[in-house]
Amino acid sequence: MTNTTNDKPIYRVTFSRITRKDEHGSDVLARPKEIGAAWARKGDKKGAVISLDIIPTDLVNRNGVMFLVPVTRDDQESLL
Repeated sequence: MTNTTNDKPIYRVTFSRITRKDEHGSDVLARPKEIGAAWARKGDKKGAVISLDIIPTDLVNRNGVMFLVPVTRDDQESLL
């Protein structure tokens, strides 16, 4: 996928591995790692296209979660 300088991602894609369960049985997550980004689709199409730079092996084993984190104006300026 090619991007122009005016085509900025709308989301950062992060992944957090499940490290253990807490005393209530809830998942405890590791610190998130940025693994890719998502861009708005062109024209009238809805949704986004996700591009992953890294595919975590824990994702295949369902041992973690992915998050879409909105890109802020400050983030976009740092991408220039």
